[in-house]
Amino acid sequence: MTYVIAIRAGGQTLALGLPERGMPIVLGLFQGGDVELSAGLPSLAQPPLCHNGVEGAPPEATLLPTGAFGFFAWPALAGHRDGRDWTLLFADWSAEERPGAAVLRAVDSAASLEIALYVAGTASGVWTVRSEVTNLARTPFSLDRCMAGTMAVPRVADCLVVHDGGWGREFYAVEERLGVGTWLRESRRGRTSHDRSPTLFLRQEDGPAWGFHLGWSGNHVLCIDPLQDGRRLIHAGELFEPGEMRLEPGDAYASPTLHWARAPDLAAVAAAFRAHVRADVLSWSGGAMRPRPVTLNTWEGNHFHHDQGDLIRQAEAAAALGVERFVLDDGWFGRRDDVTSSLGDWTVDRRKYPDGLGPLVERVTALGMEFGLWFEPEMADPDSDLLRAHPDWALQVEGRPVPLSRHQLVLDLTRPDAADHVFEQMDAVLSAHSVRCIKWDMNRDLAAAAGEDGRAAAARQTRAAYALMDRVRAAHPGIEIESCASGGGRVDYGVLSRAHRVWLSDCTDALDRLAIQSGAALFLPPEVVGCHVSASPNHATGRRHSLAFRAVVAIDGHFGIELNPLELSGDEHEELKSWIALHKSLRPLFHGGGGLFRHPIADGRHVHGAVGETRAAVVVAQAGQMMRQGPDNVRVPGLPRGLWRVAAVHPAEPAFTRSTRARDAVLRGEVAFAADELATVGIPLPPLRPESALVMELAIEPAA
Repeated sequence: MTYVIAIRAGGQTLALGLPERGMPIVLGLFQGGDVELSAGLPSLAQPPLCHNGVEGAPPEATLLPTGAFGFFAWPALAGHRDGRDWTLLFADWSAEERPGAAVLRAVDSAASLEIALYVAGTASGVWTVRSEVTNLARTPFSLDRCMAGTMAVPRVADCLVVHDGGWGREFYAVEERLGVGTWLRESRRGRTSHDRSPTLFLRQEDGPAWGFHLGWSGNHVLCIDPLQDGRRLIHAGELFEPGEMRLEPGDAYASPTLHWARAPDLAAVAAAFRAHVRADVLSWSGGAMRPRPVTLNTWEGNHFHHDQGDLIRQAEAAAALGVERFVLDDGWFGRRDDVTSSLGDWTVDRRKYPDGLGPLVERVTALGMEFGLWFEPEMADPDSDLLRAHPDWALQVEGRPVPLSRHQLVLDLTRPDAADHVFEQMDAVLSAHSVRCIKWDMNRDLAAAAGEDGRAAAARQTRAAYALMDRVRAAHPGIEIESCASGGGRVDYGVLSRAHRVWLSDCTDALDRLAIQSGAALFLPPEVVGCHVSASPNHATGRRHSLAFRAVVAIDGHFGIELNPLELSGDEHEELKSWIALHKSLRPLFHGGGGLFRHPIADGRHVHGAVGETRAAVVVAQAGQMMRQGPDNVRVPGLPRGLWRVAAVHPAEPAFTRSTRARDAVLRGEVAFAADELATVGIPLPPLRPESALVMELAIEPAA
């Protein structure tokens, strides 16, 4: 007999069936938090009738299917005990139920394993699941695979959306049609990766959509496996190297968390994910997010050239612009004049800072700004005091070449002595100065990475990096962390449960950033996404763009500047100052106070915005030359009932190719429109020139 439990959260009901043996069955996700369920519901989830099928075969749509006993698809849980106990069959399920969540436990007495599945819902409509396997025997168990969880989608959900790209071009959203085979994506880089984000979306042509994200910053696997009845199982979990996950007697493996949602369309799934990050993933000192400070990061404006007097002058110029946080990037420590030395030596370079960082920090804070500092705690250079003293502290395979990347090695943080050393050096710097933000970088992948015992160490290293972040935050609870990994190489909900901001890409070119930021918006809210105004020409691409275009592209994210402010002309200084002021005025709308919307990219045009009770803002950016004669009207969904006017357009004279008096009158606020009209018909915006953008502010008319 199958026992039915219901988990109710976010206006939905997830029904699960606990069988006498086998894995919990996903009986359905129902809209409504008060759905009535019957004891007969499991009879609707029978296995398909197959010729030559196995009698008593388990249902296929379970939370964590195991192989054998008639399940012939991709198993989510697999392992063995010296070649035995490879057929897993759990029984005697129990459920610890609490509001919005349940912990499901069972035992495989023959294999001497216990499993626990943690399932929870959230007010945002996002569900989470994670798994835990414990070895109850007196001998080791080799865990080859253990997904966080598995979910089934119908056969018609065959439009797949994933992130593709690489360094400098992360999070490009691409769509493909699934075929008849298994879709598999694996990442072995030891970090979230630039090219294989642990995120995927599935949608029907004209129907619901599903989103899946694995909150994990290490090796991972995503699998979409078709069943014989046409449904597809979605698996997501950590990827193990051979022999990596060996459970000694009494040991337990705890998976990362799989976050998933179903909603009427892809935009609604993205909205649920963004709300989930805000409410359930992020953790703020004091319990609530404060306004995201406008940031100046020194990297592109200075690189390794650190002149204390010049940096103080840059800080003064930044404060005059309205900057609220000044982040000193790479080059302040050891004898760090280029990428070849000193990683791991987290002491101030007295050649560049004779009196330490104190004079710079004190001037920055006296100007009313916060001070931030760059670290790369997980790395060390061969040319460093650290590795000269402890060459065995680098991850390496004995008897094999130790591969360099960017002239650096990966520090083995699974060693307590190495982790303690890094923490103590960081703690000394942070304790000596008023540092409010760490830019936490990770500039290389893990390759041939083994620990002291010679076994693959990527899984342990990722957990050790998390532990170091947790330790730093516990010692300095007021400090925020920005996750950077050569740009967007470590962007996921696992690191975001510890960090407060992500550096989305090392490419700050506004044209490229349009696509990068659009793709990331599928699962990230704008306030955690670092978006900076860079110099022109751009340091990565050499492209030249107007200051207006660069600023508008950055305006709805966690806004910052990535240039030397002393190199701005007088006119540029005043214009950038006005953009920063505009961002601050719109920041409450985009960063949680308004409902966000984003239209599909059409004819090179990007449109997104935020809607509040009495005001709204719409960003429009044109990437390339339009193919058509004129653009579609800009629809503004979600406006409260009333009459609305376009209150302002920035810049004052947008780069329109042509316009009409009627259109100009609309954009001058001379015509009022009903909310339903703006949502359905939209604003008749003139066409923009390629690589230009504008911001429209809308305001509701006071009630008579």
